[in-house]
Amino acid sequence: MAAEALLGLRRALYDWSGEEVQAALHEVFAPDAVVRLAHPFEDLDGPTGLWGDALAPLEYAMPDIERRETIVISGDDENGERWVGCCGYYTGAWVRPFLDIPGTGHQAVMRFHEFFHVVDGQVVEMQALWDLPELMMQAGVWPMGPSIGRELHVPGPATQDGFGPHDAAMSAQSLSVVQSMGSDMGKHPTEPAEAMNLERYWHPKFSWYGPSGIGTARGIPGFRHNHQIPFLNALPDRVGGSGRSHFFAEGNYVGVTGWPNMSMTVSGDGWLGIAPASTPITMRSLDFWRLENGLIRENWVLVDLLHVWHQLGVDVLARMRELVTGPSYSF
Repeated sequence: MAAEALLGLRRALYDWSGEEVQAALHEVFAPDAVVRLAHPFEDLDGPTGLWGDALAPLEYAMPDIERRETIVISGDDENGERWVGCCGYYTGAWVRPFLDIPGTGHQAVMRFHEFFHVVDGQVVEMQALWDLPELMMQAGVWPMGPSIGRELHVPGPATQDGFGPHDAAMSAQSLSVVQSMGSDMGKHPTEPAEAMNLERYWHPKFSWYGPSGIGTARGIPGFRHNHQIPFLNALPDRVGGSGRSHFFAEGNYVGVTGWPNMSMTVSGDGWLGIAPASTPITMRSLDFWRLENGLIRENWVLVDLLHVWHQLGVDVLARMRELVTGPSYSF
């Protein structure tokens, strides 16, 4: 199984010694693997770049770092490509700056969604989002607007069964529900809001775990108020397929990755404090869903928000540095 090919790397990232992590990276990644990571990292130079540009600085900031998983699934997309999706968080005592975000001296938590395309037991492509806004909020230096939703340490699955193998017979049904849901949601605003048929797909008690900067929502009312309505008002022309999306399922779980997987224009009165603009942008969103009795009960969502602002000429990390450093006086 593809997930088993990653087992050594996953264990190394949990036990975390720098030498063992590097060795595991070079063992499981093809030398010319495509590695795509959230802004400001962007495309990295294979496993060497992933370690040197991202993981090593994270280890320096949190010397006792570990990577904890809450969901691991694998499956084939519509073209027969095998993908593995991992959801969880990096955590450790944050004692030094990371990307100039100041350390807090306390335990830090940074969510991740990491997807791996596996061919013949080796990773040939990685697409991953790290929730960097979550770290800025923990350090008290988030320079953008407040979240409408609830900011919290996002939990793993309520059923505590996020690790495979899962019931293969359920996979096709789960995938069908999620893809039908996405298709119906795409009907609005061209068609009335009722055309989205939210009640047909979402459990009455579902939880939507959005990225920091948007926050978590509960049930259809919370989802619509905290995320969907502001999103659709600001981005009514959003369309999927600007990049190739890879949907796959394992049992009650569904994952999707794409780099990017949506395109749109910010309009109306803006989104998340982002001013309206005529500039076309793309969006990277990596998701996991858990179904229960044929309905979506939980949805974990990460969006590369820093990349959204970057496309509109806003350097969030530069604004953050202004909060950290303050003015320079010559008294």
